Amino acid sequence: MKESFQYKVFRVFNVVILLAVVYVTLFPFLNIVAQSFSSEQYITAGEVSLIPKGFNIETYKIIMSDSMFWINYKNTVVYTIVGTAISLVLSTMMAYPLAKKRLKGRNFWLMFVVFTMFFNGGIIPNYVLVNSLGFGNTIWAIVIPTAISVFNLLIMKTFFENIPDELEEAAIMDGSNTYGILVKIVLPLSKPILATMFLFYAVTHWNSWFPAFLYFSEKELFPVSIYLRNLIKGAEGSLSSGATSADNLTQIAANIKSVTMVLTVLPIVCVYPYIQKYFVSGVMLGSVKG
Repeated sequence: MKESFQYKVFRVFNVVILLAVVYVTLFPFLNIVAQSFSSEQYITAGEVSLIPKGFNIETYKIIMSDSMFWINYKNTVVYTIVGTAISLVLSTMMAYPLAKKRLKGRNFWLMFVVFTMFFNGGIIPNYVLVNSLGFGNTIWAIVIPTAISVFNLLIMKTFFENIPDELEEAAIMDGSNTYGILVKIVLPLSKPILATMFLFYAVTHWNSWFPAFLYFSEKELFPVSIYLRNLIKGAEGSLSSGATSADNLTQIAANIKSVTMVLTVLPIVCVYPYIQKYFVSGVMLGSVKG
């Protein structure tokens, strides 16, 4: 079938607009990466765009040679893995029964859950509660209070509602109980929403710094986000090596923000392609009531 002139014009404009969107989306990130590998005189002069100038990795070497950086980086990995696992389990255990219309008092529990989206105790009551429970200076101060996101919970609930009841009725006739249905029927059909929630919770825990700032007093327990924050603020002289020269300090001051952004976003960028195929279907099926 021969394409009309109008359709060819549309395709050209479509490609141009999409290329413009891609450029606008990628430019800030590529610029940050280029600055992280550039020397301070080019950064200060504002001459770095998409290609590094005066290739320099001194800031990377200085930060990554600090033992405290790796201790805090390991903490972030542990907090993210444990926190994401707990969040996924608890959100699934709460969203599944809320998706069932036969649940007694379902509307009350839904209103109770939604209520917490708009009203909470505030920082001071939460601080007193967490420390009263003995969670201070422990991983539980980070992963327990933020274990369930109401927004994510409602998306999961809507996804579970779209699973046909006939499948569960067939499983009941085969002798399965509620837990058997959840593990053998519902969860295998819920890979898109589980992958999406894994990404949401993992990114949240990875970027989280305020709970650690609030509840931790020992820097050996800090996540890497606190380490990099202190590095940028210059608050605690986080480079424990003490071998940093004046020239290196000038270089660090020029591109430390870009280096820290690259170091913190890199793991998420590496994970995202593996679960991207589930992301769109998980969000759309969980967000739109069928």
